[in-house]
Amino acid sequence: MVIEIRPLVFSVPGFLLFSCIIIYLCYSFCMNIFELVTKNRSYRRFQQSEPISMQQLRNLVDLARLSPSAGNLQPLKFFLSNDPRGNEAIFSCLTWESYIKDSPGPNEGKRPAAYIVTLGDTSITKDFGCNHGIAAQSILLGATEMGFGGYMFAEIKHDQLRSLLKIPTRYQILMVIALGVPRERVVITDAKNGEIKYWRDINKVHYVPKRPLDEIILDL
Repeated sequence: MVIEIRPLVFSVPGFLLFSCIIIYLCYSFCMNIFELVTKNRSYRRFQQSEPISMQQLRNLVDLARLSPSAGNLQPLKFFLSNDPRGNEAIFSCLTWESYIKDSPGPNEGKRPAAYIVTLGDTSITKDFGCNHGIAAQSILLGATEMGFGGYMFAEIKHDQLRSLLKIPTRYQILMVIALGVPRERVVITDAKNGEIKYWRDINKVHYVPKRPLDEIILDL
């Protein structure tokens, strides 16, 4: 007995076929979460002349807004800067590259194009826990997807920044995120003998040691 199976033929409208192709290409070129996390490095040198629009900054903060918040209190507020005057003020309040001795940070032309200052509203809560860390990761992953890079600052001259930006005392300064188009190469290496300090070679390639996976997963 012979069974003949004939392929089914569908008539697909041209616009639908074109849409399917576009969707497939977009999916193919989108980074998965592993690629996003790996590409999301701490960049300290940027293409300062490449701007980040206020709308792009708002879109990044929207990712933070949609991220988990302890008790759903949502106590974080954000100050955005992408203009030279505001950027210069914020830059002067940051500590760059604590592991690299006597580093003044990036020179003019290699500085961030924008900043997001993360604040905690003490009228909502006095304990911000890890809220700003979660928000920062969402912001930086979103920035990576946009083609930008960033750096999280916790070492901040708080009093100076509060004065320059006229931040009311109601808001606690939690973190500053610098953003821009990366202008340096960052390479992940394996940490050896517990040495985790980042360093640069003569070609200004920035190396970041990471502890091995088997070292951080415990078999108790």
